[in-house]
Amino acid sequence: MERHLTTEQKEALRTAAAEHGLYRHAYEHDACGMGFVAHLKGEKSHSIIADALTVLDNMSHRGACGCDPETGDGAGIMTQIPHELYKELCAEQGFTLPEPGRYAVGMLFLPLDGEKKHKAKALIERILAEDRQPLLGFRPVKVNPEAC
Repeated sequence: MERHLTTEQKEALRTAAAEHGLYRHAYEHDACGMGFVAHLKGEKSHSIIADALTVLDNMSHRGACGCDPETGDGAGIMTQIPHELYKELCAEQGFTLPEPGRYAVGMLFLPLDGEKKHKAKALIERILAEDRQPLLGFRPVKVNPEAC
């Protein structure tokens, strides 16, 4: 059963969210060219991925396409962190992941130059330390530069 909120209820929710989180009503606007598929109770399902891919296929008129099929550049879908895969890959790098939901993943394009890469990593480590967030480690991602 679908429940419709009154204008007053919506405003009360916006106010509460603004006081207790990152949400800011002023940043809300229509998101033409975006789709969102999720299970309301957070249950995992392959059908969610299938539905998200259907949405993506239907957005090509808005530029939502993998414009370079050789490198994966372009639009795509975002999924939950694949914990079992990451756990295995991170163990190969010498660090252990906490339980799912107890860590985040940052995907960064670091400089290729050794000194610049070292400085970038040091900056990331410093910012995380200032925010009292532990850094578990860095994991290189395999790439095929010839495809570029």
